[in-house]
Amino acid sequence: MKQIFFLAIIIFFAKAITAQVFYSNNTGSGSSDPEIIRNLQIQQDPLLTEMLEWHISNNKKDKQIEGFRVEIFFSSDADAKEKALKKKVEFLKLYPENTVHIKYVAPNFRVRVGDFRTKNEALKLFKEIKNTYPLSFIVTDNIDFPLMKPLQYE
Repeated sequence: MKQIFFLAIIIFFAKAITAQVFYSNNTGSGSSDPEIIRNLQIQQDPLLTEMLEWHISNNKKDKQIEGFRVEIFFSSDADAKEKALKKKVEFLKLYPENTVHIKYVAPNFRVRVGDFRTKNEALKLFKEIKNTYPLSFIVTDNIDFPLMKPLQYE
């Protein structure tokens, strides 16, 4: 029992000693980074660096994020595209401050409204239009980045 205890203590201290961080004496006088960042040495698997670069490049390419929209119309009729365009125009006449998207997901044309980051934001619009569009419902979708509006204090 004592041998196992000694072995555990030795392993613990061996790990603690090898886990210490060594700072270099190299101080770049031109850098605006804090000293702790300038002296930081990171050792990681090159595959991790590659994966991080891939993730960053994909985020730069993709101009959409996951969010919510309110779907007000969908149809797979022969003239569904024309109906969807009419529904878009009709909605924009009633609620011009919202964005309207027509999406074709086989076999349906869908008319979706808004670019909301949270379901709560979409719920506000849904409650506003539910009397006019009783068949509307909230859906998850890839949305365009919403414009950031400045706060207006009264």
